[in-house]
Amino acid sequence: MTPRGWAVLTLGGLVLVLLVASIVLVPWSRPPAPRADQVAALGELPVDQVAHAREFRSALRPGAYGALVVGLLVALLLGLTPLGARLVELAGRPFGGHWTARAVLGGLAVVLLADLLTLPFAAWRQSVLTRYGLSTHGWSGWAVDLLKSYAVSAVIGAIALLGFYTVTRLAPRWWWAFGAAGAAGLVVLLSFVLPVLVEPVFNRFTPMEQGPLRTELMAMAARDGVPVRDVLVADASRRTKAVNAYVSGLGPTRRVVVYDTLLREATPAEVTSVVAHELGHAKDRDVWTGTLTGALGAALAVVALYLLGSWAPLLRLAGVDSVAEPRAFPLLIALVTVAGLVAAPAQALISRRVEARADAHALALTGDPATFEAMQRRLAGVNLADPDPPRWEYLWSASHPSTVERMAAARAYAREAGR
Repeated sequence: MTPRGWAVLTLGGLVLVLLVASIVLVPWSRPPAPRADQVAALGELPVDQVAHAREFRSALRPGAYGALVVGLLVALLLGLTPLGARLVELAGRPFGGHWTARAVLGGLAVVLLADLLTLPFAAWRQSVLTRYGLSTHGWSGWAVDLLKSYAVSAVIGAIALLGFYTVTRLAPRWWWAFGAAGAAGLVVLLSFVLPVLVEPVFNRFTPMEQGPLRTELMAMAARDGVPVRDVLVADASRRTKAVNAYVSGLGPTRRVVVYDTLLREATPAEVTSVVAHELGHAKDRDVWTGTLTGALGAALAVVALYLLGSWAPLLRLAGVDSVAEPRAFPLLIALVTVAGLVAAPAQALISRRVEARADAHALALTGDPATFEAMQRRLAGVNLADPDPPRWEYLWSASHPSTVERMAAARAYAREAGR
């Protein structure tokens, strides 16, 4: 069998494994919160709060969707015309056009150009956050964070680009197989590395101070059978007033992180409810699930790019001879960008299902639906969330159930539990 035949077979196998993993690991059977409860919850929220949140979200949309459209157009222009290949050549010219310069500097130049062209939309978002009082740091702090994100992306990108194009040169007929394995391995590695090496670049993390709240949280984790290395507090207040918490890391790097803003805004019982939700993610191994599906998706993408990239019309449009050469990197970016847009609704749906399961875990663990519902009200108020967003936007990009869905879930649980 030819390498292309093996690639087709591998692609089919990866698709099958990814589908099986999604079916088994994602809680598809969980019924949605009753719409009647959602409508009732919406009616109980302050009218001015809902109006203010919707005004804020409307102000964000032009920048968000403008960035999406411009990013897509730039990717298509660079990837489906010879412009991208010429940019890669130009970046490598000071180093004699060596393939490593083209691969690393050329690839980073393509990504940086796209970032710079969408930079005005990022500035738009920051101006809206500042105007509505959600951002707490000025333009200098915003610029520093932006430069940090560019630096981190450049380091990770340079390693990935150098590794990928080294493989294409050493194994010109089978690079897709080694590349798929490498992409999957990189996803797993980043799941371990990001919490301990990258997150501290943007925030300072300190152990939650000793006291009744920390004792309760650690006891709840032990009662839930979830080994947690620590409960950390992130100094999020230096850039935002938003409240949040999350679980990250795998194995020895797993930790629960709460924003310092959450500790300031919420009651201890509400913080406990939020952490119970995060323990649900750990209990159901959602980070592992995300890492597994991400690794499978990355491997599948490499194989698909190999197969699609050998299509002669695409190569002619990009002005390249092979998808495996550094000059073809803009074409790969264009294909990945389109695939990401197509897959966005499915990714959002999976995320909402997983988050709904974590909500149910929090309700069962705390047995306190009233506090859970109060916390959702607080989250919506402080974070300026639209409690019942437009359906099209919800289906396209919502990673969490809406506020009214979560409040309705609490009410349904209270009825079932007789509370």
